Amino acid sequence: MKKIEIHSEAVEKIKKFTINDQNLGFGKYMAPIMIMSEFKNGAWGKTSLVPYGPLQLDPCAKVLHYAQEIFEGLKAYRHPDGQIALFRPELNARRFNFSARRMAMPEVPEETFVEACETIAAYCRNIVPKRIGESLYLRPYMIASEAGLGIKPAKEFIFGIVASPSGNYFASNSVKVFVERKEVRAATGGIGNAKTGGNYAASLHSYKRTLDEGCDQTMWLDSKEHAYVEEMSGMNFFAVMDGILKTPPLSDSILEGITRRSLMELALKRKWTVVEERIHIDELISKVKSGECSEAFVCGTASVLVPIASFKFDDGSTYHMKEPEGKLSLELKEELVNAQAGRGEAPEGWVHFTPNIEF
Repeated sequence: MKKIEIHSEAVEKIKKFTINDQNLGFGKYMAPIMIMSEFKNGAWGKTSLVPYGPLQLDPCAKVLHYAQEIFEGLKAYRHPDGQIALFRPELNARRFNFSARRMAMPEVPEETFVEACETIAAYCRNIVPKRIGESLYLRPYMIASEAGLGIKPAKEFIFGIVASPSGNYFASNSVKVFVERKEVRAATGGIGNAKTGGNYAASLHSYKRTLDEGCDQTMWLDSKEHAYVEEMSGMNFFAVMDGILKTPPLSDSILEGITRRSLMELALKRKWTVVEERIHIDELISKVKSGECSEAFVCGTASVLVPIASFKFDDGSTYHMKEPEGKLSLELKEELVNAQAGRGEAPEGWVHFTPNIEF
């Protein structure tokens, strides 16, 4: 931990911390420590491991008024030998900095980002869950802390990481999808490919409707024609159509998912045909009805991979998948989870072990 300043109070906090609840949920419990760093006068200050606690912000902090903020999500896993491993953290660092550039924010050096993730995961080693499917979820974030009501990029920022021992994101083994044909989450030329809170805020009104319709996830279509599948509110989309694994191509209105990328690489390794192409919603539903689309799923860091059980439209029409459990997709999920958790072979460079720290 060359560049991370360790506060003794944080070490004492994590030493005494335990969780007795067997139902971890997702983001329900927070580790009593966090990473903090401030950007002022054109440079980042010390990066420190400190006790978890409230942030002190001026009421006019630009993040509160102009939503200048970004975040990431990645996981640490306990391997059978007790080692704690991060999954492809360098990709999160690169995406974090892509989002920072898009939101007129300073980049965090990739080495600092990865070491900060290593540090909090290493000190949380005693609360990294042991059961398969569970992990320590890390949430790096950056917010504009400079005070001022002028609409211009801030010059002061806070970078932090919090950690949460977590279980499955979804309670069920599959999800029901509501297809949004009116509202738009992200548009061409916008910030849809940056991991910033505004993208998720834009989805919440429709998500309420999704829940009212008895569904679990909103499917977003393109902003121009409202016809081509893009992504869910926080997950990427795949479908097995005519025996081919298909997913929409990346654009400036779709977030580049690290789980998406990893699943595609695993599928190609299996010699599956993987195609990135636009998927018209009418074609998708037609193939669901005919059985030519045998399965579909959503994927992301939090959810990993979850099969889709059905698609519902605002007129009430609902189309059910013939294979809601998703045979091929669950094969992919098993391979990915086993690679992450050290129960199977992982491609070179995917698993990043944290150092063993005595404290």
